[in-house]
Amino acid sequence: MAIDLSPKLPQRLYGSDGGSHFAWSPSDLPMLRQGNIGAAKLSLAKNGFALPRYSDSSKVAYVLQGSGTAGVVLPEAEKEKVIAIKKGDSIALPFGVVTWWYNKQDTELIVLFLGETSKAHKAGEFTDFFLTGSNGIFTAFSTEFVGRAWDLEEDQAKALVESQTGSGIVKLKEGTSMPEPKLADRDGIVLNCEEAPLDVDIIKGGRVVVLNTANLPLVGEGGFGADLVKLDASAMCSPGFSCDSAYQVTYVIRGSGRVQVVGADGKRVLETRVEAGYLFIVPRFFVVSKICDKDGMEWFSIVTTPNPIFSHLAGRTSVWKALSPEVLQSSFNVTPEVEKLFTSKRTADAIFFPPPN
Repeated sequence: MAIDLSPKLPQRLYGSDGGSHFAWSPSDLPMLRQGNIGAAKLSLAKNGFALPRYSDSSKVAYVLQGSGTAGVVLPEAEKEKVIAIKKGDSIALPFGVVTWWYNKQDTELIVLFLGETSKAHKAGEFTDFFLTGSNGIFTAFSTEFVGRAWDLEEDQAKALVESQTGSGIVKLKEGTSMPEPKLADRDGIVLNCEEAPLDVDIIKGGRVVVLNTANLPLVGEGGFGADLVKLDASAMCSPGFSCDSAYQVTYVIRGSGRVQVVGADGKRVLETRVEAGYLFIVPRFFVVSKICDKDGMEWFSIVTTPNPIFSHLAGRTSVWKALSPEVLQSSFNVTPEVEKLFTSKRTADAIFFPPPN
């Protein structure tokens, strides 16, 4: 039976007046389970505080909107890293990392999480383990165990366990003191895709920033790479596929456009329009192409290999350009004149194609 590749919106899982946590479910997007991929989104209002937690999956976080503060405790670290985050920041979060998130600004802070779930409790889903809160680890242990573990009297242990009545996300009082970020704490963990050098820059076509082990080493521990793509008005992204057995997971940040995906046996398995807020997944070796609308389109993707390699079927770097004329003539069953016309096109363009004049 064919798998549904239709783009989907996330569902709200929990929240409070401090914010909400959303996630994409494998029941709505079956490719999550098949590809062992997780996807979620955090939204924090002013003074919203996402309580400390760790996850059963490695992830990359991408700040879609706003600015705030993130706390990161790496495995076996003796002190947390306190990071100022802003729109365009990508944060690598390998296994075992404890994080918290805080927004003290009026603008809503929105963070996207994409990652792999091969070692997760549930394929295609992130499971968070909270350190505090009504559903936290402290709450589940008896006061005897808490007291013994942290050398507290029973009444002290009880007060500690019962003090935080909220769960997951809470709203702190105005003026609550929180740690100040340190610029040095961003090193090796954060890369701002809005400010990073461009890997591809095509006039009236589009721009790409690629995240890999070269510019964000921690993504290698997660086993995936990522990129931020900005496609200009009515431009096209060349048909292409991942040639190293990777899934492509794409979240549309801004704009809209059309997407076609072709799979095995030359069958078009997806033809649809996408717009901001939707997520879709391209299976391994399937060919995908996009044409954006007049307002352009921007998306953030992960690819389930740390240093992805793509093969494009149109443009200057197309595989067709590498094949000999005789092979092309025989493959298409066309005359040399038609073959020459075909190979004479797109000799300068690569990956992105501006709209026709």
